[in-house]
Amino acid sequence: MSEFYRLIKSKNEPQMIPFLDIFGGVYLFAALYYHCSSLSTSVTKYIFIPYVAYIMLTFIIQLYAKRPDPIKCWAYSLLGQFYIALPFALLNFIAFPGTYTLYTPWLLMSFFIFIWTNDTGAFLVGITIGHHRLFERISPKKSWEGFVGGLIFSLIAAWVFSLFYDNFSLIQWLGLSLTISISSTFGDLCESLLKRTIHIKDSGHILPGHGGLLDRFDSVLLAAPAAYIYIQIFG
Repeated sequence: MSEFYRLIKSKNEPQMIPFLDIFGGVYLFAALYYHCSSLSTSVTKYIFIPYVAYIMLTFIIQLYAKRPDPIKCWAYSLLGQFYIALPFALLNFIAFPGTYTLYTPWLLMSFFIFIWTNDTGAFLVGITIGHHRLFERISPKKSWEGFVGGLIFSLIAAWVFSLFYDNFSLIQWLGLSLTISISSTFGDLCESLLKRTIHIKDSGHILPGHGGLLDRFDSVLLAAPAAYIYIQIFG
């Protein structure tokens, strides 16, 4: 979230209060973690009150800030919540997939492994036989061949998971891997669109040779909501 708001600042857009927005995003994650993992309902029903107060404060602050374009300040503050904080917070529903269930590490682990195998397969197949551009306007290096290769690698990983974890059937595992692989590709493309709009190459420099944390976790930002929907409906 820090990288995201810094990117917005680099575009010389109206300034928000990044510290407050980052706090709101971190609190949303922590609140959903407590909500999903706690067996006590007496506290969880109050846990989201501070976050609702943060949303209200985000709007009220602009009354006193006297900035020329408060609408953009509201929009960028809330975009960080919906684009970054909410997807990561939804991972709690994958780690605790049922009502008052125990921590389920194998399901959360599969989420990230499907993303990694998809990225690895797409890269290996893309550099080997990739010729037809997937979305040249946004990401010139991605190819349809790489996209299909990533799906195949992810399906193989799903088959391996089905051998060790029978909580899901093979069909459910395959469906989950396809859902995560396709949505993670869209997540990657959306972050590429964000950077292309701002005219930058990397979201940060915290990882030499790899860019920023937002570059490393861009796939999660759409894969997490998609996986949450899939698990709630089919899991």
